[in-house]
Amino acid sequence: MNNLLQFIYLITAFILIVGLRQMSSPKTAKHGITIAGVGMLGAIIITFFSPQIHGFSNYAIMIIAIALGTFIGWYSGNKVQMISMPQMIALYNGMGGGAAGAIAVIELLNHHELTFAMSTLSILGAIIGTISFSGSIIAFAKLQDLMKRVVILPKHQAINMILLVSSLVLGALLLFMPKATFLMIPFFALLLLLGITFTIPIGGANMPIVISLFNAMTGLAVGFNGFALHNYALIIAGTVVGASGTLLTQLMAKAMNKSVSSILFSPLSATTQQVEEDNGGSLKPIEQSDAAVMMAYSKKVIIVPGYGMAVAQAQHKIWELAQQLEQKGVTVKFAIHPVAGRMPGHMNVLLAEAGVPYDKLFDLEEINAEFSNTDTVLVIGANDVVNPSAKTHPESPIYGMPILDVNHAQNILVIKRGQGKGFSGVENSLFTLDNTRMLYGDGQEVVNKLVQSVKGL
Repeated sequence: MNNLLQFIYLITAFILIVGLRQMSSPKTAKHGITIAGVGMLGAIIITFFSPQIHGFSNYAIMIIAIALGTFIGWYSGNKVQMISMPQMIALYNGMGGGAAGAIAVIELLNHHELTFAMSTLSILGAIIGTISFSGSIIAFAKLQDLMKRVVILPKHQAINMILLVSSLVLGALLLFMPKATFLMIPFFALLLLLGITFTIPIGGANMPIVISLFNAMTGLAVGFNGFALHNYALIIAGTVVGASGTLLTQLMAKAMNKSVSSILFSPLSATTQQVEEDNGGSLKPIEQSDAAVMMAYSKKVIIVPGYGMAVAQAQHKIWELAQQLEQKGVTVKFAIHPVAGRMPGHMNVLLAEAGVPYDKLFDLEEINAEFSNTDTVLVIGANDVVNPSAKTHPESPIYGMPILDVNHAQNILVIKRGQGKGFSGVENSLFTLDNTRMLYGDGQEVVNKLVQSVKGL
């Protein structure tokens, strides 16, 4: 019976991998999510037939947990708007890490059933999963603006190191003294605290990378628990998530021209003096009607979206504006920076939701060379990813990060709610260039006025 269950687990894991593979393309992502969901549903159903599970109380607990999880997932999935999806992902990822930590607790309490190797894997799963849990909660709080973006304690890295070493010592004691279960309380308490102190000094601009890292950690924790439980589905799913999350973390760090270690262990100081590029310019506002004329009589317009577009929920109006411009013979493209928004692919998802064709979305490498022969660039809600200081000012905290070369365009229009700084707190020298004009106001309202103005031309 057990061999049959493991074989079915293998099938469900294969279905999950097929679903994940289809998620790699926007055209098949929706279908891939459905396939992956079917695979996970199959794994849940087959678990009821496991010989290790017996007794009415166990089945009742499982049914109640599934019912609660299904309701919460369905309700939040329908209630949460697309703008809050990064926070939701951070929170759900944290739940995965917490689940891995909880599984490790049960395994360690049943130490008499574990070999030394299985106990070691359980300890590793507990360490990684618990840190991912509390760290992801902090990431959620930051993205939701529930806490200060950067909190740096005195001797912060030393505190992290003390917490890590202390946790490892307690983990080793639990490994060699399995009956000392009273050590589990300080063990998990230190890990939860480490996840918090590890995350609070990291700035908002780096938060997508941190979320990706925690996702990889959760996958590894699940994989370790899978080895300890001899569950092929957990082993395969955890390994796939851990590997893909690690690769994504590295790719995102590369997109910012940074190493993962520099992002995690050399965060921006809360008192870092920001560098402003002195180009002798000033912020120059423009009326919506004049901006509409500028775009309508351009040969090519490139639209650069950022998190501000998500906040204003202006993606539908942006696509309407693009369609109006195309009707007047203007070539319109969308430039997507790899770390625009609060998570990988955030802008792609929002624009796809609005109906923007995939062939109009271009990443940094594909479109950067086109800015120099573009008549007008419209920047909506983007800030740090178009800041020329990343290339011109070595003292700038974002120096070295690849940017969209918006400043090379003939004309630049920037839609912005106010004159504040970006999420990383760095002044943007793009806004004071001679060829830049500012459109102040709510993104959706401003774009709607641009649409009406273009229609009237």
